[in-house]
Amino acid sequence: MVTLAIEALRITLGRTEVLHGIDATIRPGALVGVIGPNGAGKSTLARAITGLVPLASGRVTIDGDDIGGLPRARLARRIAYLPQGQTVHWPLTVERLVALGRLPHLAPFSTVSATDALAIERAMERADILPLRRRIVTQLSGGERARALIARALAVEAPALVVDEPLAALDPGHQLQLMELLKAEAETGSLVIAVLHDLAMAARFCDRLILIHEGRLIADGAPEAVMTAEYLRHCYNIRAWTGLIEGQPVVLPLSRS
Repeated sequence: MVTLAIEALRITLGRTEVLHGIDATIRPGALVGVIGPNGAGKSTLARAITGLVPLASGRVTIDGDDIGGLPRARLARRIAYLPQGQTVHWPLTVERLVALGRLPHLAPFSTVSATDALAIERAMERADILPLRRRIVTQLSGGERARALIARALAVEAPALVVDEPLAALDPGHQLQLMELLKAEAETGSLVIAVLHDLAMAARFCDRLILIHEGRLIADGAPEAVMTAEYLRHCYNIRAWTGLIEGQPVVLPLSRS
């Protein structure tokens, strides 16, 4: 189990400051959703957490270790990352694609061990793609390919998992299945962060929400404390109905405010 600390984080891309002094401490055992409108800085935050963008100031640490000072392979073993909109251009089988998730654990020119094979199998089972294992990834539907990429991230078996827009291209059934999977990962003691656009899924499954608007942290807490009428109007410019259906929280956008 690991703890992630984000301290006074500022990110500048070109001449534009896209994140302004973000502070958050994220501990394992809870599914944490990062929400906010388009252009808020959510994906940049995910990339900063995984060491993929330089920091203008501040720091990001994992169990006290500054991620900027960690060798890439070591960081990749500690934080698995699934970026948004990822495509696959090579005619790999699904099983071979998922096996790429084990690369941080392999020495140069080494082969897949029994431990690696077991991790690959578990990842495919959890992502519900075992029947697709022999299929060529480039021939899959968008939703099938998305689940294969999720399985690749799961195959790392890192103590922290960051996923950016994982629900894109998934049908409603597989959206629910994936959110249940992420929730279960967190409940086993993993640190799980999901960048989400779907407010209903965020309200239903996340234990904690971090709301970002124009690069600034607006709210951080339980879904009911973050998805208030005031915050939704201020950040999304919408009116929304919030309530419970069958005991589950629901957020339904009604109109632009």
